[in-house]
Amino acid sequence: MFLYSLTLQRATGIVCACYGNFIGGKSQEIVIGRGKILELLRPDDNGKLQTLLAVEIFGVVRSLAQFRLTGSHKDYLVVGSDSGKIVILEYNRDRNAFDPVHKETFGKSGCRRIVPGQFLSVDPKGRAVMIAATEKQKLVYVLNRDNAARLTISSPLEAHKSHTVVYSLVGVDCGFENPMFAAIELDYSDADQDATGQAALEAQKHLTFYELDLGLNHVVRKWSEPIDNGANMLVTVPGGADGPSGVLVCADNFVIYKNQSQELRALIPRRADLPADRGVLVVSAATHRQKSVFFFLLQTEYGDVFKVTLSFNDTDMVVTELKIKYFDTFPVTSAMCVLKSGFLFAASEFGNHALYQFQGIGDDPDVESSSATLEETEDGFKPIFFQPRKLKNLIQIDEGESLMPIMDMKIANLFEEETPQIFVACGRGPRSTLRILRPGLAVSEMAVSQLPGVPSAVWTVKKSVTDEFDAYIVVSFLNATLVLSIGETVEEVSDSGFLDTTPSLQVSLLGDDSLMQVYPNGIRHIRSLVRINEWKTPGKKTIVKVGSNRMQVVIGLSGGELIYFEMDPTGQLMEIEKREMSGDVACLAIGPVPEGRQRSRFLAVGSYDNTIRILSLDPNDCMHILSVQMVASPPESLLLLEVQASTGGEDGAVYPASVFLNAGLQNGVLLRTEVDMVTGQLSGTRTRFLGLRAPKLFATSVRGRQALLCLSSRPWLGYIHQGHFLLTPLSYETLEYAASFSSDQCAEGVVAVAGEALRVFTIERLGETFNQTSIQLRYTPRKFILHPKRKFLVLIETDQGTFTTEEREHMSRSAAAQDNGMMEIDNQEKSEEEPMPDEQYGYPKTDSRRWVSCIRVLDPKAAATTCLLELQENEAAFSICCVNFHDNKNLGTVLAVGTAKDLEWWPKRRSMGGFIHIYRFVEDGRSLELVHKTPIDGVPTALCQFQGRLLAGIGQILRIYDLGKRKLLRKCENKNFPNTITSIHSYGDRIYVGDIQESFHYVKYRRDENQLYAFADDSSPRWLTASLHIDFDTMAAGDKFGNLFFVRLPQDLSEEIEDDPTGGKIKWEQGRLNGAPNKVEEIIQFHVGEVVTCMQKASLIPGGGESVIYGTVMGSVGALLPFSSREDVDFFSHLEMHMRQEHPPLCGRDHMAFRSAYFPVKDVIDGDLCEQYPTLPPDLQRKIAEELDRTPGEVMKKLEDIRNRII
Repeated sequence: MFLYSLTLQRATGIVCACYGNFIGGKSQEIVIGRGKILELLRPDDNGKLQTLLAVEIFGVVRSLAQFRLTGSHKDYLVVGSDSGKIVILEYNRDRNAFDPVHKETFGKSGCRRIVPGQFLSVDPKGRAVMIAATEKQKLVYVLNRDNAARLTISSPLEAHKSHTVVYSLVGVDCGFENPMFAAIELDYSDADQDATGQAALEAQKHLTFYELDLGLNHVVRKWSEPIDNGANMLVTVPGGADGPSGVLVCADNFVIYKNQSQELRALIPRRADLPADRGVLVVSAATHRQKSVFFFLLQTEYGDVFKVTLSFNDTDMVVTELKIKYFDTFPVTSAMCVLKSGFLFAASEFGNHALYQFQGIGDDPDVESSSATLEETEDGFKPIFFQPRKLKNLIQIDEGESLMPIMDMKIANLFEEETPQIFVACGRGPRSTLRILRPGLAVSEMAVSQLPGVPSAVWTVKKSVTDEFDAYIVVSFLNATLVLSIGETVEEVSDSGFLDTTPSLQVSLLGDDSLMQVYPNGIRHIRSLVRINEWKTPGKKTIVKVGSNRMQVVIGLSGGELIYFEMDPTGQLMEIEKREMSGDVACLAIGPVPEGRQRSRFLAVGSYDNTIRILSLDPNDCMHILSVQMVASPPESLLLLEVQASTGGEDGAVYPASVFLNAGLQNGVLLRTEVDMVTGQLSGTRTRFLGLRAPKLFATSVRGRQALLCLSSRPWLGYIHQGHFLLTPLSYETLEYAASFSSDQCAEGVVAVAGEALRVFTIERLGETFNQTSIQLRYTPRKFILHPKRKFLVLIETDQGTFTTEEREHMSRSAAAQDNGMMEIDNQEKSEEEPMPDEQYGYPKTDSRRWVSCIRVLDPKAAATTCLLELQENEAAFSICCVNFHDNKNLGTVLAVGTAKDLEWWPKRRSMGGFIHIYRFVEDGRSLELVHKTPIDGVPTALCQFQGRLLAGIGQILRIYDLGKRKLLRKCENKNFPNTITSIHSYGDRIYVGDIQESFHYVKYRRDENQLYAFADDSSPRWLTASLHIDFDTMAAGDKFGNLFFVRLPQDLSEEIEDDPTGGKIKWEQGRLNGAPNKVEEIIQFHVGEVVTCMQKASLIPGGGESVIYGTVMGSVGALLPFSSREDVDFFSHLEMHMRQEHPPLCGRDHMAFRSAYFPVKDVIDGDLCEQYPTLPPDLQRKIAEELDRTPGEVMKKLEDIRNRII
């Protein structure tokens, strides 16, 4: 078996981020690291985040930093990764790509303790960069420029110190003096020697400053002194002429200003409802600098953001006061970026990311702590309390969707649409959601207006070719034409010159400033309101089809006659040529006029005899047939689109100018064929089934480029995004006819008709595979299942260290009562505020031994919760399944939920036991009713139905239960599993048990002897995080190191066990090194690079083959498609091999080594690498294609075809 691996949805979580001026000019961009993806974002004029570039690096992005050489106009990007190299990248605007400027090797690949890459800091003046490991090693590189103004990098200078753990590293701003770096370090050399553990308790963190002496080219430890053991983060304070220099040390409950000569500390204000034993840690920081003014924004682990300011003397730069003021509260971030344009980008730790705009900079009075008012008491420093409030200084203007972390996923067509939906449970705590993913682009509806009848077509036209926006929307009905003028509002007009008593076949701009209306009896050429020319059809013939561009018009008359018109230099429409076709014309299309030409050379004619002909419009061979293509069904619609010659720009790939013929056939297939620019021959045909209706094709504009809009049983958009041609459905209702639309309110939109309505919409977030609808959940979702007969979902949600809903409501009521008392005292100042949303504020924290959990029945179609049961007595739900017990038919399908009571993880895992709850479905599956609750002696981590009974994995025990009247009855058990059972699957009389760290065990149940025994297991220890049953002998799984693998019991062993009357029991009784007598074989191995949390077999397209769809902790969705032919395997394996050699990963990690990070990659072809082929320069594309005995077009077609087999 060979598989093709393809990422369908890129990782959506963000690990690190930095901002700078990477393009040049005045704009600022944000670079984010999403695990193994580097992405370049820029807020547009409307405050929407646009992705300019996303590139897979086939490695792990661990740290990012930007720097600028003195006097330069743009920034460079430094990447710390797992490649064992320091990589400096420069953004190439022409190619829309990151170009590696330097890749300097310093150590082994992989994320290792003593190999640098985890910490990265640059000198604020761009003269040096320090890269450090978690332990021991630090390297400094000097940055400079040569005579040609190219960036140069020195050999590494060592600043190692053994037995030292680094917590944070920054570059210190000391103007143009020798560059300095500061680090929080902990020396554990004494703790290593001391067996009693006393030295470990007394180990002290130090703040250490390193100085790079540029004259001696040497790094020295300048000074080091003890700091708070709670210190976790450093923030650079501006220096030189801008500020006092030094660093802010963020510690447990404190922010400390440190410089060589002074120290100031201030207390971080804390929430009033925070338990006294819980500290406050800063988790992310951002600095805002503007001329000589600067301040810091620090965010705590609870989401509260504080503004930190320093008061200092301008003469001697001595800091006199450190102030911390409450600023705002938003969800906890992994990184914050403050842009000069007044935006704050918040990369959320979990859940959606946000872009905020500053409403104020926190100058209003608020809760403030200062180094000058620090009070020390016998119990420590006196705390300062504050109450979080709604956003005051910030306003959210955009949101970036994030699925991180995906906890569970199911794929099913519950809504009876053309394609199945992907249901994803994701997020954490109050930000948890159930997302419904549908393949397609999100659409934003701008306006809907009812029309007086059922329209048949719609067009938009400009008055002049130089106009920026459209002037008219023209709607055709069965016997009339309606003209709407576009201005401040859209209103009907009658003085446009269009004939409104007849239906229209085509309305367009002709020449530079005249309009054309084609109707069944003629052509109306409107040169101005007083100069209207008419051309009437000869005899009783009528016009049935029309094709036109700005200079040419071709009409098809009834009977099959074609008449060709062209604009002459005076602006008259002249009849040039006629041609009789063999039968009626089904559709016509003329290509757009190429840049610098007078006319388009090609006319496409579709006929009912299942042919498409290309005719020449050149004066030398006018209306001469150049080529013919047979198709499977009569063509319904044709469109000739020119793909412009480009060298990238914001959209990537390098394309020669070529014309594509797009044909919508009556059988619902879209046909795309390349037209040779010289001969007119057709080649490289690609087909895609779009829906049950014949596609109608329209040209539209997307980000200033020509795009293809196809209207079948659902709308589709074909466009080029970062070098790839993508044909993606739109998540919108069925449309009849459409045209591109541009006005001052909507620069790039589409106007369409459906039923009796006129709709205007825009297409958002290009390049995304799925669009999402979101349903809010209460706690972190752990698992969910589909009701086998009803279209409902049942979820279990569990959180640790927070209060139940009743307790939270009681707390808020008592707080409100206190506030009301205060209001009576000072009614003028206090106004009653709405409670803050939990998604923004988070849940109040309590003891980590407290658990809250609930069971939810959800109707996804109505997006409504039909039943919600909160578990009491500190129970936490961890497993769920549906069971049909064979003895109790009257109960029908019941729900089994496994819970743990009083669970603790620290100092060691223990619990007071657990329960298995049995619920019956009532009210047609909308609600649950408890049947009984069975106490058990462990935590039920896995449940599964098996032959009308319930299988439960309880720690190391696999047990079979049957249903009793008052509780579940034990029937059989096996206690010989190594650690903890995390998953159970069954098929026939086989049971597939997944252990938390010992991979799979294949188990057989002998009913006659009532015995469970393992007959096969895996020889490799695997820490399972997800598992999937593939077939009778095969299981698939993901492990906690980011690997995907398939194991299979060899065919001969499987047959032997099935034929053996004892079922392999004799071998099991003999025992073999405490393991099973047989071993499964590993048939597939692939390193994904992200922890896989869920897997399912499914087909995402109608009539497509099944593939394995998986979700990861970083929020990405991927697929593994089995190859159906050996020829495809050979082609893609050779393409992958050439891509590895000719296009190595950006950050220096070897591709083969990355995909084999823990086990050698086996029988999986990396589609993500193959899909980088269109982004290569044309000469490299040709070189690789020639090695494969193909043309670049054929290679692209193969890549498109295999992608279309998945989604």
